[in-house]
Amino acid sequence: MVFRITASLAVLTLATAGIAANAQSGGKLVVALKGEQSVSIVDGSSGSVTAKVREGDPKGKDTAHEVAASLDGKLAYAPIYGDSGVGKPGTDGRNMVVIDLASRKVVGDVDFGHGVRPHCAVIVAASAAHPNGLLYVTTELDKTLTIIEPKTFKILGTVPTGSAESHMLAISHDGKRGYTANVGPGTVSVLDLETRKVVKVIPIAKITQRISVSVDDKMVFTSDQTKPQLAVIDTATNTVKKWVPLASYGYGTASTPDGRWLLVPMMDVNKVAVVDLKTLTVAKNIDLPAGTHPQEALVRPDGKAAYVSCDHSGQVAEIDPANWTLRRMLDTGKVSDGLAWAK
Repeated sequence: MVFRITASLAVLTLATAGIAANAQSGGKLVVALKGEQSVSIVDGSSGSVTAKVREGDPKGKDTAHEVAASLDGKLAYAPIYGDSGVGKPGTDGRNMVVIDLASRKVVGDVDFGHGVRPHCAVIVAASAAHPNGLLYVTTELDKTLTIIEPKTFKILGTVPTGSAESHMLAISHDGKRGYTANVGPGTVSVLDLETRKVVKVIPIAKITQRISVSVDDKMVFTSDQTKPQLAVIDTATNTVKKWVPLASYGYGTASTPDGRWLLVPMMDVNKVAVVDLKTLTVAKNIDLPAGTHPQEALVRPDGKAAYVSCDHSGQVAEIDPANWTLRRMLDTGKVSDGLAWAK
């Protein structure tokens, strides 16, 4: 009997070591907690929450839905959207808080001047003109993106989106093109970020949600909210080139760093579709626990882990890209939503 207990402990120890070996030390997963008006900081190796930082002093139930990390991994940006969902009655957030991940304190507050429902923040790579990169935030009620210097937090200007409810944003890797998912209108706006002009507004569906761009910038993905299908946009023609059938309605999307696979959380069935980007077909559906409601996806830059936020269970699913299996569920906080990786 003693031998059996010792052997079981040895197996458990090896399994735990295997999880740690598959995780990248030194990195942090940052999670927006809509149910706590806070941002959760999760150790990338252990998967444990090391801190929860309140989003300044938001009024009422106003909170951030999304979060982004600075290029050097030192700061997190959390736009305070309000207390409702896109297109729904509620308060109109007007600011974005900046959190220092080391000191775990709010160190900046960008005021947009009036209620704009700031939502999705995306940072682009550094350039000679902008050594800290540029931070773009969807300022939904103004039908714009707002451009921010990510170190000084100074507002540099805006880019019109040509549509209402420009909720989510993806940017090409060269920083030249922006793509917004315009939820209620069911369209995608293609934006020239250098000239700050709308290139085209692409019809998608009656309602669309979330958006991402492929590693090679040749495709953009957004989910139809009226049919279980994923729109694949050809960025050369700015037209939908294919629809990928899904097991249920998709939501967020995220590509692997090698450009081979795309993850698509499906909230209603508690699954994550793995799309083969060579064939544009679903290769596998990953099962998550019942009642989790997966919605946003993020793949770590080293490709060794993928994360899917599950707002109903207050968790983040960690997925192993080597075999597309669920590695573990991380208890991150009430109504876990937006995700960012800070190196």
